[in-house]
Amino acid sequence: MTRPFLIFPLVVLLSIALVPKLAEAAPDVQEIVDRASAAAYYQGRDGRAAVRMSILDSQGRERTRDFIIMRSDLDDVDNGEQRFYVFFDRPADVNRTAFLVWKNPDADDDRWLYLPALDLVKRIAPSDERTSFVGSHFFYEDVSGRGPREDNHVLEEETDIYYIVRSTPKESGTAEFTSYRNWIHKATFIPVKTEYYDEAGETYRTYTANAVEVIDGYPTVVQSSMEDRRIGGETKMSYSKVKYDLDLPEEIFTERYLRTPPRRLLR
Repeated sequence: MTRPFLIFPLVVLLSIALVPKLAEAAPDVQEIVDRASAAAYYQGRDGRAAVRMSILDSQGRERTRDFIIMRSDLDDVDNGEQRFYVFFDRPADVNRTAFLVWKNPDADDDRWLYLPALDLVKRIAPSDERTSFVGSHFFYEDVSGRGPREDNHVLEEETDIYYIVRSTPKESGTAEFTSYRNWIHKATFIPVKTEYYDEAGETYRTYTANAVEVIDGYPTVVQSSMEDRRIGGETKMSYSKVKYDLDLPEEIFTERYLRTPPRRLLR
């Protein structure tokens, strides 16, 4: 029996139950993908969350990371320019490590990583965006999201609950996958499962949204995981203290604040 991909709170279940059972034509596939990207990465004008990352290797050994992530939208439209700031506080070996993203819809994203032990700000090349994020099974690109216009999309299947979309990079060789499939929840447009396929057509990497809550009126993933069959193990992320529409100052999303973190916003 297939397990549900998503755990919804009662308020979301009730909202789904109240949707009339009428046959409606599916939106255009690009619209579906655009709305899924907006639901995953653009809720509210900005946002902040505390994150606990648990990394399990192929031997079952666990490492944890605690960090704060903040995000601000520069445009009044979905899938526009964004800024992300990530600050690690635990454990000691990653304390004060900071990560900054300037997300550019029509160009390569700009990414910087501050390594406090070396007092070094490292620019992350676009070719490295699909490499491990601080030793986890998530990639740098997973943190801020893949641009919905980077791929060609096909609506492969539609169920009562999901749009199932297959996506293929427009430029071959720009990613390690040949394609990926997204299970997109029809009522919320939250992507609840993503499978990545290799050249043999085998699934080697799987993202799952394990729990969703409505926070400040926005359906929000509060537990997620990434499994990688090539290296074994998985990484789980749990989100707490999630807040939206905080009017975060734009200046914190600059290289200056990699070395000098905005402490009052990280408490």
